[in-house]
Amino acid sequence: MTTVDRDEERRLEGLSPFELKNRLIELAGENEKANALAMVNAGRGNPNWTATAPRDAFFLLGQFAVTETRRDWDEFASFGGMPQSDGIAARLGDYLKANASAPGAEALGRYVAYGTDTLGFDADDWVGELADAIIGDHYPVPDRMLVHAEKVVHAYLDAEMGGAPKGGWDLYAVEGGTAAMCYLFDSAQVNGLLHRGDRIALMVPIFTPYLEIPLLDRYAFDIVSLEASTTSEEGIHTWQYPDAEIDKLKDPSIKALFLVNPSNPPSVKLAEATLERIRDIVANHNPGLTIITDDVYGTFTDGFTSLMSSQAANTIGVYSFSKYFGCTGWRLGVIAIAKDNVFDQRIAALEETRTAALRERYASITLEPEKLKFIDRIVADSRDVALNHTAGLSTPQQVQMVLFSLHCLTDAENQYKKDCQAVIARRLKQLVEGLDVPYPDDPEAAHYYVELDLLSWAERNWGPEFADWMQVNYEPVDPIFRLAQEESVVLLNGGGFDGPEWSVRVSMANLRMDAYRRIGAALRRIGEEYHEAFQNSRR
Repeated sequence: MTTVDRDEERRLEGLSPFELKNRLIELAGENEKANALAMVNAGRGNPNWTATAPRDAFFLLGQFAVTETRRDWDEFASFGGMPQSDGIAARLGDYLKANASAPGAEALGRYVAYGTDTLGFDADDWVGELADAIIGDHYPVPDRMLVHAEKVVHAYLDAEMGGAPKGGWDLYAVEGGTAAMCYLFDSAQVNGLLHRGDRIALMVPIFTPYLEIPLLDRYAFDIVSLEASTTSEEGIHTWQYPDAEIDKLKDPSIKALFLVNPSNPPSVKLAEATLERIRDIVANHNPGLTIITDDVYGTFTDGFTSLMSSQAANTIGVYSFSKYFGCTGWRLGVIAIAKDNVFDQRIAALEETRTAALRERYASITLEPEKLKFIDRIVADSRDVALNHTAGLSTPQQVQMVLFSLHCLTDAENQYKKDCQAVIARRLKQLVEGLDVPYPDDPEAAHYYVELDLLSWAERNWGPEFADWMQVNYEPVDPIFRLAQEESVVLLNGGGFDGPEWSVRVSMANLRMDAYRRIGAALRRIGEEYHEAFQNSRR
């Protein structure tokens, strides 16, 4: 079996965790073949659950919509027209009665009723949009997001992100959180909100693209790290931020703040005191600060408050449906910007030469480029402006996004959230029992991932002298290579997320429950073998 020496470990630990993972999978696969030990890959963030009811509703709605196309035009066997809105709500009602026992019928009826009864939609306009969108026979109109779809997703974000700001958000439906990141970096630079070489702050540890994109030559940002370095009395990481770290934002030379909340990989949401401190800094020290918050894991916690709610005017919110609903393959995300925001104000105040250039850039899509909102500039920039008329997320994708949103909006008992939390909690219990450590009781944690600092754990269990010896004699990535080679277990190195070098990220979302006890026990065994080698070195 292939082994990895210390020199190779040093070379490989400089890679992104997601690139290093490929080498770990290769090693784990070799061990799997040699020892018939099934590979356990806890490096993936993709959950192994899927939300079934909104998918049942999607496919049933699709079948109804196809009958509507045939109703419009049924001249040839495989030829239909386009769904027509006049009377379509009543026809859907009849269809659901006739197919009452079909999977998704009850859910679809409930979702549609929420639109009419709670959100006040005209029934035919609402059902007509859904039917036409799921067929996918038109470009998205408006290109930013379908009218009813935006209102539904807005209601969902309002419920899950801590409340909408006064006036609400404008939303742009995009191809997942990754597309949102790319669009935002580009459009912020194009529109003078950020400039090449600007100083930006990152709340670390953080999802690695936020570390890597700012370093690209086109941005070359000067990065200031805000480190989640607080610990409990027992010396355990809480993954919260000391006041001194947050206070770095008082420096007006810091033009932007990027964060994932709850964090990735620690998966801990910002404490309310931190949110309040950021609000105070924006109000009194750095009013021009641009905040971009990625809140994909917020829905796994109770009482979550996003900066897109609490500091809305300065914040661009990114939310992806991928993790909560098990739909990474659907590519469903949304960018949210408060209708009343500082970005439009800052663009309006640009110097004339920059304003003239932007006027020319957007002149082909509007007669009044100066009045074009930043959110609509993002839409245009995402298609190099010239293709703005064909911009927007595909309409069937928007329908599935809407149905996911409605699944939670109609869940009065929050049962779906409770079920997701229960699955993660029992997996975490298996991990800590295998590792033989106490269950972490942290109300701020989503536990979608767990970041384990093995050096801190070693020091607490066997003392600081052993921890120092371990650092001298092994590379920080040695435990994850040993896990792959000896146990066919794949984890990601936390140092690659700008976390503690000796930390590892364990995804609690993608494996069967018994795999987590195996991971914990394997980590424990490696630690004990290190300690035995330490004791032998002292004899």
